[in-house]
Amino acid sequence: MVVVIVVWMVVVALASSWAFSALPRLVWRPRAITRMFRAQGMPGPEYRVLFGNIGEMKRLLAESTGLVLDVGCHDYSAMVQPYFRKWMALYGRTFVCWLGDRPDVFMGDVDMVKQVLSDRTGLFPKNPVNEHFARLLGKGLVLIDGDEWKRHRKVVHPVFNVDKLKMLAMTVSDCVGSMLSEWEAKLGKAGRDVEIEMSSQFEELTADVISRVAFGSDHREANGVHLAQKELQFLAFSSIFNVLCHIPGFRYLPTKTNLKMRKLQKVVQGILSNIVKNRVAAKDTTGYGNDMLGVILEACTSENGQNPLMSMDEIIDECKTFYLAGHETTSLLLTWIMFLLSTYPEWQEKLREEVLGECGKEIPVGDTLNKLKLVNMFILETLRLYGPVTLIQRKASSDLELGSIRVPKDTILTTPIKTIHRNKEIWGEDADEFKPQRFENGVTRASKQPNAFLPFSSGPRACIGQNFTMIEAKVVFAMILQRFSISLSAKYVHAPTDVFTIRPRYGLQVVLKSL
Repeated sequence: MVVVIVVWMVVVALASSWAFSALPRLVWRPRAITRMFRAQGMPGPEYRVLFGNIGEMKRLLAESTGLVLDVGCHDYSAMVQPYFRKWMALYGRTFVCWLGDRPDVFMGDVDMVKQVLSDRTGLFPKNPVNEHFARLLGKGLVLIDGDEWKRHRKVVHPVFNVDKLKMLAMTVSDCVGSMLSEWEAKLGKAGRDVEIEMSSQFEELTADVISRVAFGSDHREANGVHLAQKELQFLAFSSIFNVLCHIPGFRYLPTKTNLKMRKLQKVVQGILSNIVKNRVAAKDTTGYGNDMLGVILEACTSENGQNPLMSMDEIIDECKTFYLAGHETTSLLLTWIMFLLSTYPEWQEKLREEVLGECGKEIPVGDTLNKLKLVNMFILETLRLYGPVTLIQRKASSDLELGSIRVPKDTILTTPIKTIHRNKEIWGEDADEFKPQRFENGVTRASKQPNAFLPFSSGPRACIGQNFTMIEAKVVFAMILQRFSISLSAKYVHAPTDVFTIRPRYGLQVVLKSL
């Protein structure tokens, strides 16, 4: 008890000292910035000292917790980022809000988004959200900028070449085959249809795939990474709405959450470090290997074996990035694909007919995947409505012009993917409806703006792993259609929620029938 009191006395003392010394940043600067934006016709919610708009964001999120949607409704903005929904109704598609003492420009204008995402000059570097998120994801390709990003990309790029992606389909099919065999065994025992909780199944599946692709023979050792990262993700997300977490140095204090995060970070670091060190030690006898880690280690060493392009810590950070980004987003994409497949039985029949026509009962690999046009359209529409990532954030590297608006240095620039994907002026009056046929002529012709489809971002910093994700999703999707029919369970509750990524709050329960 005494220790706890002392800790919080230290916290209060640090917070008080920080607040006093930061008075210009906490009071005068936000007021000046607010006046500057409003003079340019850029409104937004009122700034609150220290908190910004975090208090209202927390309140609106709490109020939305119990909301439930009809399964045919795909507008979940009232429960996911309800504060943006409210502020858009009050101020329009472009406004300024405050994350603590930092201004955040909400860019609902596609031309603004294009200017930011297509920039190659370094004017709009990545915004890491906070230190907890940066430690979760690692300082890999997703978060780094400039020459550092170019150096890392040079090393990582060979992982996603054509030959590697062809091998990916076989790895995925092996993992999926094991999962589907378990489903068939359950159906055999039941003698009838069976209920499966899909979201947890896909978490395990994609963790297995990413472990095998990234770490090959070491995949079993790597399986513990995704469990620790999942817990870290929830803790990092909650820290966004904790004002104390925005105080410099707060993460070093021995609070319960900080101690838990440090423990989980050590678990992830320890597992990955052990795998990398063992691989380097075995290089002379077995080589680095042909998996992702092997490719990176090989690329990191120059011809004479000196001056590696990336340090050991940087390699581990890339493993964290690849593991979380490659596992999390694909798992959730597959979950929402199955939700929509269960909701629209007429599409399920069309898709099964295409898969059986092109693949029969064979594993869908190679050029066969490119022939699955309806499957591709279905996945793209799933990404439009239920893309796992809802926001892209950058920041202004200096005072600059964004469209016709002057923006001060360090302003957060938020691209609201979910909002843009539902803009009726861009996608038509049916923007809230599920219509895969809108992608019949490709992504650029699906809407009135060729740059309005953003599940993998766009421009020079577009997701390097998007082909990886699409291949994995197609293989899993097709193999399930070959063997099973799927319908929603009566237990399913449609309540999407946001934890950096969009997921079903209560899981996805479906009923399987064998074909």
